[in-house]
Amino acid sequence: MKGWFKSGKPWIWLTAGSVSISLIAVIGLLILIGWRGLSFFWPAQIHEMDVRATDGSISTIIGEVYDSETIPLSRLQESGVELDNYNEEMLDRWLIKVGNREYVPLDFTWVLEPQIVRDETPKDLAKLERAKDGNFYGYVVDVLENGESVATSDNVRAVLRERIERVVELNEQASDLQDSDIGAINYELNDLRLQRRALELEGKLTEAEEARIAAEEAQLRADYEVLEAELFELREQANRDAVVMRDMRGVEVTLPMYRMLDVSFPNDMGLLAKVGHFFVEIGKFISADPREANTEGGVFPAIFGTVFMVLLMSIIVTPFGVVAAIYLHEYAGKNAITRLIRIAVINLAGVPSIVYGVFGLGFFVYMVGGSLDQIFYPEALPSPTFGTPGVMWAAITLAILTLPVVIVSTEEGLSRIPSTLREGSLALGATKAETLWRIIIPMASPAIMTGLILAVARAAGEVAPLMLVGVVKSAPMLPVDGNFPYFHLDRKFMHLGFHIYDVGFQSPNVEAARPLVYATSFLLVTVIVGLNLTAIGVRNHLREKYRSLEH
Repeated sequence: MKGWFKSGKPWIWLTAGSVSISLIAVIGLLILIGWRGLSFFWPAQIHEMDVRATDGSISTIIGEVYDSETIPLSRLQESGVELDNYNEEMLDRWLIKVGNREYVPLDFTWVLEPQIVRDETPKDLAKLERAKDGNFYGYVVDVLENGESVATSDNVRAVLRERIERVVELNEQASDLQDSDIGAINYELNDLRLQRRALELEGKLTEAEEARIAAEEAQLRADYEVLEAELFELREQANRDAVVMRDMRGVEVTLPMYRMLDVSFPNDMGLLAKVGHFFVEIGKFISADPREANTEGGVFPAIFGTVFMVLLMSIIVTPFGVVAAIYLHEYAGKNAITRLIRIAVINLAGVPSIVYGVFGLGFFVYMVGGSLDQIFYPEALPSPTFGTPGVMWAAITLAILTLPVVIVSTEEGLSRIPSTLREGSLALGATKAETLWRIIIPMASPAIMTGLILAVARAAGEVAPLMLVGVVKSAPMLPVDGNFPYFHLDRKFMHLGFHIYDVGFQSPNVEAARPLVYATSFLLVTVIVGLNLTAIGVRNHLREKYRSLEH
């Protein structure tokens, strides 16, 4: 045994076991997040239950089973709930999503299993997905066009799907018209207002300029009226149809169809239909905008904001980090000042991220951004342009946060390059700059990409500093659009990490938001892995390309 310990094998097994446990824990966590997140998109059965209340009355509940748990009977008794003829120590209860927010106080309710008198899953139960007020569950009775019935009991499903597809298409046309054409006119009108203000400040607002601006504004307003009439026409067409539903109260209610997004009959779906519905719902989640205080809809603005901010951060941090590492390793003398700078760079990596956020808010946003507004955008004051949190300041703040990682990784790559290569290049007549550009930097490029991979991995998951320098709960416009200069770095943006925090801890509807937390977390991990795999692929390509220089 003593010889076995001296051989070092126990430590090999110990480290191997530690790595295995860590790997299993990470894989298990990803499987848990993925399962809880992706299962949210699988079409769940819609139950119709008769539930007996404590006073003996029976009510009907229609909805999806969201969750279930086993609790001790003593907990219910302590809360004042008494169950007759039930003596078991434990019992099950189900969390039912009943939707229909217009007619019930809460769209989630707990149901105790002993209270369930009847539980069925009729094939005719429908789930209406709406842009407002959440889902609606019930039986489809009729479809109305201008108040007149246009469906029979045999074709009501087909007619309903057809009319919802029509409404969705009209709403998409109205949204595109409002966001693109009408949005462009509003952008140009605001630009003309700023032009007039700038000319006033410079004392150059002549009658000719005033007439030109007034003529352009008149033309834009005329175009706006035409587009506005077209928008109202689309909305009126979308408001033409309605659907009659019988809800869990047994009451027939008429719902306007302009809010409808989709209809499904989960109890009447086969396996292939459920698989198709599953992937369609995932596509909607990735491509749609959030709604209902981020508890429903998709996360496309958050995905776009995360990727755009990380790419902008990478463009900023890579050249600065590489230049700093080259100076420290190739040019700076080996003295106390250089050692002090290296220690400072290493210590910067341990500074809490919220400190970077406070620094970015005070220095970049208020000082630098405020100065830019006074110099270049005085016509917009007192409304700030760059003197307010935005995607550019967020990217620069995270670039400073990840700068030590790039510097250290690049320096390590430079130190692994043999000095004989530098001396040989100089001996053949190349200058130091040519040696750096043609020999040293290409050979160090895999190490540079490693630093960038680590920087992306850290920056994509940061939330605390972004809350101060640019990220918001809901951003009405993306940082990129069709209006010149196309990239609007002064705008605020959405981020997947902050979206998780907001949905999980600030949501007004906690039960509805819980599955979205898992789904968004899994998506954030997927985005980070995708960015890292791209960088790793580039790094491996560079490593193979310049491998011959090492020999």
